[in-house]
Amino acid sequence: MSPLFGAIEAGGTKFVCAVGTHPDDIRAQVRIDTDTPEVTLSEVCSFFEDAATEHGALAAIGVGCFGPVDLEQTSPTYGYITSTPKPGWANIDIVGHLIEAFGLPVGFDTDVNAAALGEARWGAGVGLHSLLYLTVGTGIGGGAIADGRILHGRMHPEMGHIPIPHDRDQDPYEGCCPYHGDCLEGLASGPALRHRWGIAANQLPPEHDAWALEAMYLGTALATFILTLSPQRIILGGGVMEQRQLFARVRHETARALEGYLRLPELHDEGLDAYITAPGLGQNAGISGALALAESAVA
Repeated sequence: MSPLFGAIEAGGTKFVCAVGTHPDDIRAQVRIDTDTPEVTLSEVCSFFEDAATEHGALAAIGVGCFGPVDLEQTSPTYGYITSTPKPGWANIDIVGHLIEAFGLPVGFDTDVNAAALGEARWGAGVGLHSLLYLTVGTGIGGGAIADGRILHGRMHPEMGHIPIPHDRDQDPYEGCCPYHGDCLEGLASGPALRHRWGIAANQLPPEHDAWALEAMYLGTALATFILTLSPQRIILGGGVMEQRQLFARVRHETARALEGYLRLPELHDEGLDAYITAPGLGQNAGISGALALAESAVA
């Protein structure tokens, strides 16, 4: 019988927790609004205690977490959320809390790295050895798979905070990132759209000028990631990308930014439709990746 795993997709707005063996075998799942660490983690632990009573003991827990986080296992703050702008959540020991509560192995990574892993294992990246997953929503974050493994360096990539060309005559908006102002996240996240246009992204009509500007920023960023990481596929998730008309615009702007420099068939014409795509797992990419992290913790 397959072991039972706990999974947490930990976001600044909500925590999604699940128990199962596979994305198609979820035995229990809950959404918990992100409150203070004490309240939120107490509700998380209560969910897993109840699920274990009903469905059986867990073998491990996997966590895909908002960040920045410390992923260096020799660090004294491994498993912590570090310098997050989320009020009250800086320097919170996520892994230590779960180990103390359950005494189980804990697989830990960023939320976007977990989503990338889920897509590589069960979604739009099956059969590929490299991919990029970019989420465009309340924030912007990216995770990458390289040679079949999550890409780490000194820490995890922070793709949402790359500098991006900003023509202030075309777009006088200063940006909303509290650290960098007009980085990619500061110009193209959901809050940036709302602040700039005075309306939430999901309420902007498809023909609104917002989408041409949004596509230009995202396409410019994707060209940068293509030139540096050379992924076999790019997967775009998050609430802003639920505006499906945006995909065609982003593909066009990515090709325009590359200006034909890379002679690869997937970067031209119809090939872009499959190269820049939506998550195969839909909104379950993150929780599926957390299951994979749990599994890897006992492998």
